[in-house]
Amino acid sequence: MSTDSQAEKTIFYDYHLAAGGKMVPFAGYLMPVQYSGGIMQEHLHCRDQAGLFDVSHMGQIIVTGEGAAQALEKLVPVDLEALAINQQTYATLTNRQGGVLDDLIITRWADDQFFLVVNAGCKIDDLDHLRSHLGDLDIRYLGDHGLLALQGLRAKEVMASLAPNATELLFMHGCHSSIDGIDCYITRSGYTGEDGFEISVAPADAQRLADRLLSFDYVSWIGLGARDSLRLEAGLCLYGHELNQQTTPIEAGLTWSISHSRRADGAKAGGFLGADIILNQIANGVDKKRVGFVVDGRAPVREGAEVVDDAGNVIGVVTSGGFGPTLQKPIAMGYVATEYAAPGCKVNALVRGVPRPITVSKMPLVQQRYWRGA
Repeated sequence: MSTDSQAEKTIFYDYHLAAGGKMVPFAGYLMPVQYSGGIMQEHLHCRDQAGLFDVSHMGQIIVTGEGAAQALEKLVPVDLEALAINQQTYATLTNRQGGVLDDLIITRWADDQFFLVVNAGCKIDDLDHLRSHLGDLDIRYLGDHGLLALQGLRAKEVMASLAPNATELLFMHGCHSSIDGIDCYITRSGYTGEDGFEISVAPADAQRLADRLLSFDYVSWIGLGARDSLRLEAGLCLYGHELNQQTTPIEAGLTWSISHSRRADGAKAGGFLGADIILNQIANGVDKKRVGFVVDGRAPVREGAEVVDDAGNVIGVVTSGGFGPTLQKPIAMGYVATEYAAPGCKVNALVRGVPRPITVSKMPLVQQRYWRGA
């Protein structure tokens, strides 16, 4: 957490102030946590209409060079050679202990070119990590580029008007496109659980693009607060909360993100940092698992609350928690010992020393609406 005087500003900072954004330090930037309507209103607006998120604080990186796929595969447990051009994948940057340095989205732009979007708080370390392991490749950091996420039920309606070719994309695919003469790269992706698009744009055109998107009366700015409640309902990890350097992708419930070809019986088994530990966990299981929780009552359970069994034994911890506006009840996410991870298991969270009943629940807590085709 940085102070206001130290924090950077995205290219949309003045837009957020004009829209009534309450700015807070986040990952080295001053970012809007909410606007005048409040977090609950913004959350529901994104569900029912279309929300516009400034995610320009994220790191955008282009990796280019002969053998880029094979080189990157030494750092992520994903079969990048199997990606089609303009297809993207979720991935984790692992360390030698099997922990997660960061989670990111990788898009294949060409045979030997990949576009990475990494977390804001990790991007400088990620760049150092990439450069130390991929010294023969060209690594270009798009530090001043804008990145906007248009999310929600009517996001496709906006895109149908501005860039019709983007509406043909399936979830986790992208395309180079033009919006009112503005060159941009659009992917059908996002971190809200809703159908939507992320748009990367050069700094000279970023504000004009935002103006065009906001010209639709059902598109509104959405802040970090609603982004967090949306991703929590969608059961999505947040780095620094559910993911860190001491937690493996298997413990985090991300086994699906390990390509089958990179697993023990695959054609390209292992070869990434921490592979022995991660592949052993796939084969033999883990001691803790990430789960969702539904909380009894109306008061939320926050990050850091210990999870205990009926006898008061500590069996886990809450890593994210808050109120779920779609569900109209408090929800949370965290880790519990594996024997308590089955949906429906009744446990307790300690809130100021008092046990609060919570129920382990299958994730996502709210059905995701990604567009995967008819």
